[in-house]
Amino acid sequence: MAKMTVNDLDVKGKRVLMRVDFNVPLRDGKVANDARIRAALPTIRQIVQNGGRLVLMSHLGRPKGERNPAMSLAPCAPVLSQLLKRPVAFVDDCLGAAVESAVAALADGDILLLQNLRYYEAETRNSLDFAAQLARLGDLYVNDAFGTAHRAHASTEGVTHYLEVCAAGLLMMKELDYLGRLLQSPEKPFVAVLGGAKISGKIDVIANLLPRVDRILIGGGMAFTFYKAQGLEIGASLLEEDRVGLARELLASAGDKLVLPPDCVVAQTVDFAAHTVGELRTVDADAIPAGWRGLDIGPKSLAAFGAILAPARTVVWNGPMGVFEIPQTAAGTYAVARMLADVTAGGAVTVIGGGDSAAAVAKAGVEDKVSHVSTGGGASLEFLEGKVLPGVAALSDKA
Repeated sequence: MAKMTVNDLDVKGKRVLMRVDFNVPLRDGKVANDARIRAALPTIRQIVQNGGRLVLMSHLGRPKGERNPAMSLAPCAPVLSQLLKRPVAFVDDCLGAAVESAVAALADGDILLLQNLRYYEAETRNSLDFAAQLARLGDLYVNDAFGTAHRAHASTEGVTHYLEVCAAGLLMMKELDYLGRLLQSPEKPFVAVLGGAKISGKIDVIANLLPRVDRILIGGGMAFTFYKAQGLEIGASLLEEDRVGLARELLASAGDKLVLPPDCVVAQTVDFAAHTVGELRTVDADAIPAGWRGLDIGPKSLAAFGAILAPARTVVWNGPMGVFEIPQTAAGTYAVARMLADVTAGGAVTVIGGGDSAAAVAKAGVEDKVSHVSTGGGASLEFLEGKVLPGVAALSDKA
């Protein structure tokens, strides 16, 4: 990495202000899933074991600048304490006299968790005054919140203007290493699997990956806009009418690199709110009945995708193959997850691009059988688009 990392720092006796991503789901006032807290443990342990005085800051949810008890970070402190087997103090604010007093009381190896940064709208506005107040809490800054690295907020970008040494944490390093290899030196064959609802959300990813990959496998709702561009009947399937021309151009420029699913699972009735679906049929891509809606890829698609994935040495996956929130239309997504586990076992490097894809590999039970599951859906997407992430660009250069 060209940026400074936590490995470059002498933290003993220093106040280390660290941005983490503790944006965890809460249920009945308790943490429902601690995966994001666990992801930050390696950096936290390294800092406190080396005598740093650690001040953790994060956001949770979207309180929109108001103190909302339902989005308090307080439930994260006991979870972190239990995972580390050491005390973690909590202060019910992220700036002001009480916070500065709590930070001043820290001894070497102590940990303090601040309240939700987004209780202040100045955080998302990247207010430099707010950032300067945060910076007063640390001697060094570490960013280990890859999931927010694509946002130029006060705690990810603004604060770096007021602290001389700003470094990447171990999780940030791991994310940039895996995602960076995809764009710079992927072992071939390199296959991208792209799903999700809309082409508009994946245009820049497709454009940036096309020169680098051997194949791009298309699934999810966006496949139907590609079908439409081929002149096929898509029934009541999801369509981005204003993107049909673009889909046609992508198909023409990509040639056989862009692979569409040859069949799909369709239904006439679906209730997205209730997660239920009516009668299902599997039809070829050119035989979708009028009034029926495509909801998943079919067995022919899985066979075709499997044949392409089997010899792959590098795979990146971003976006589900269908409506995987409904059990009856989740088969395609889970089957692709298991295929990625299989190619990983065969020595391939597999990277899951966060968001729904990360949820899918977890639900399929193969989260630990792929090379890397990104903790940042939006950040990983923007990285794959070739964009500069403000939270990374703001860190100190190694030189």
